[in-house]
Amino acid sequence: MLIETFNLTRKFGERTAVDNLNITAEEGKILGFLGPNGAGKTTTMRMLAGLISPTSGYAVVDGIRPDKEPERVHEIIGILTESPGFYNNMSAQRNLEYFAGFYNLSDASAQIEKYLRLMGLWERRQDKVGTYSKGMKQRLAITRALIHKPKILFLDEPTSGLDPEVSQEVRGLIKNLSQEGYTVILSTHNLSEAEQLCQRIAVIRTGLVALDAPANLRQRLFRHQTMIKLEEIDERLIGAISKLDFIKNHSREENTLFIELADPSKHQPELIKSIVEAGGRIIEVTDKKHSLEDIYLSLLNEEEKI
Repeated sequence: MLIETFNLTRKFGERTAVDNLNITAEEGKILGFLGPNGAGKTTTMRMLAGLISPTSGYAVVDGIRPDKEPERVHEIIGILTESPGFYNNMSAQRNLEYFAGFYNLSDASAQIEKYLRLMGLWERRQDKVGTYSKGMKQRLAITRALIHKPKILFLDEPTSGLDPEVSQEVRGLIKNLSQEGYTVILSTHNLSEAEQLCQRIAVIRTGLVALDAPANLRQRLFRHQTMIKLEEIDERLIGAISKLDFIKNHSREENTLFIELADPSKHQPELIKSIVEAGGRIIEVTDKKHSLEDIYLSLLNEEEKI
């Protein structure tokens, strides 16, 4: 694992922001941090990035302890904060040259040009950053995080406050960076965004609620249901379904049946046949899909009951 934490804990006075957190991040993958406001997502990122030290426990980032050797960690990470700061009276290129000066780069000019072109900002490189839109500043902030060729990117709410078109553009850039081999830690409140981008998600509420691929969490939390939409549903049809011994459970919403089968691959054809023989006129047969929002809310509700 490229990143591991061991009972990572951070307190601010009497308040515990992160409590005994144990997570892992795989190289070249996008790991999403999900959780309500105040759950400890940003605090966790700051500890992994070596910006603050844990109260107890520790993290290992590419073999380095951020609390012991923050400077070494800073060489291999890029970070995008929720409110990235720039010198508004300086041009975009001059801003990047200034920040590149913190690293021993032999090809700073080439790196700056590469990512300004990638982010669609090359033609505006001599303009003052104060004249940039929020979306342009966000793309510039991602450029700043990339110019020293880090292995790991920490992105804190990268599309917050952006309009839908720019948000989609930024998500495309993040996906491309992952395909280029970057490891990305993405903190977001946008569950649709996490579902599009993340191979694994960590649901955090001070401590870890769950860590896995969305598909595995769906399988763990929700039973498979066959969804059958019909022209109409009458009592004769319901009676015929109720007699089938391979149906574990069924429910109805208007003209749609939700049916849990003992063995979906084996019994679904038998179910369809029985419905047709009972006079049912089928419009559509699909598997019920559970969104990442369903998973997230179910996990938080489950955690509240513990």
